[in-house]
Amino acid sequence: MLSPVHQKALRAPKSISLRSPEFQHGSAMPREYSAWGEDVSPPLTWTGIPSHAGALAVVVDDPDAPAGTFTHWTVWNLPTRIGGLERAARIVPLGAIEGRNDAGRDGWCGPEPPSGTHRYVFRVFALDHTLELPPGATPDEVWRALALHTIAWGELVGTFTRP
Repeated sequence: MLSPVHQKALRAPKSISLRSPEFQHGSAMPREYSAWGEDVSPPLTWTGIPSHAGALAVVVDDPDAPAGTFTHWTVWNLPTRIGGLERAARIVPLGAIEGRNDAGRDGWCGPEPPSGTHRYVFRVFALDHTLELPPGATPDEVWRALALHTIAWGELVGTFTRP
């Protein structure tokens, strides 16, 4: 169940195509991106960014976590000129900022489901302008900003099963 803040951010048109060369929408993510692998972010590509967008953001959530949605990654102020992120993306050289994940650290936190198969929802957001958030902002702070500034978005879902 999405919170009202999540719902507000997702009211914008879902017009961005988000993909990964490593897994298809709804299919299993390779182990290398998980806590049992290299624990690095997978490559992502996107198209359909509105020409008037001022910045991009990426959020990765696990809605199947036992205590409720677990945020694995937040990144914002990505330049609109890029068409995606490389494997093990280095964010700072792009002029972007990473937030705190629900594991309590900044940056990517790969899948580590306690049991069964979980879904990992990757979303890219086109924003009307850059976000005024400090490095290490919490997932709630990021979502509140997204609710105010999202003009379009796209989604890719990967799954991962505990080995």
